[in-house]
Amino acid sequence: MNKKILLDIVGVLLIVLVVLIGYKLSPSLLPKADLTIEPDPACDVQKTPCSVAVPELGVLKFSVGTQPIPLVKPFPVMVDMPGAAKVEIDFAGVDMDMGYNRPLLQEATDGVFKGEATLPVCVTGRMTWQATVLVEIGRTRIAVPFRFVTGE
Repeated sequence: MNKKILLDIVGVLLIVLVVLIGYKLSPSLLPKADLTIEPDPACDVQKTPCSVAVPELGVLKFSVGTQPIPLVKPFPVMVDMPGAAKVEIDFAGVDMDMGYNRPLLQEATDGVFKGEATLPVCVTGRMTWQATVLVEIGRTRIAVPFRFVTGE
């Protein structure tokens, strides 16, 4: 009887530990923003650079260096946002969880951030992605979600 109670207590403690770890990691796993701006849905980063006006801060420009965006091959990404201190791009599958994929871009010149990203291959072939550009300016975090399709 004591062994069963001890196993139950260990099981409950493991569940509590998993919940606490998830709670602590959730801010870094889920892109949080003070301001979310929807870009023009007609702009397709697979074909052309996209721009969106950020109220009172200027224009954010997002582009990829390889079009169409390849799978399982690194491709260059660039964000131009004057005044930005930090820029990340969170790549997420819209209909399927494809894991954590959020490269941090490095500032190349004033307000221009560059980096490299790699998308995993989807077993179904065609895949809708959302590339959420996360920009920190001062104490404000801005999110701009761009959608595109691979495997067409």
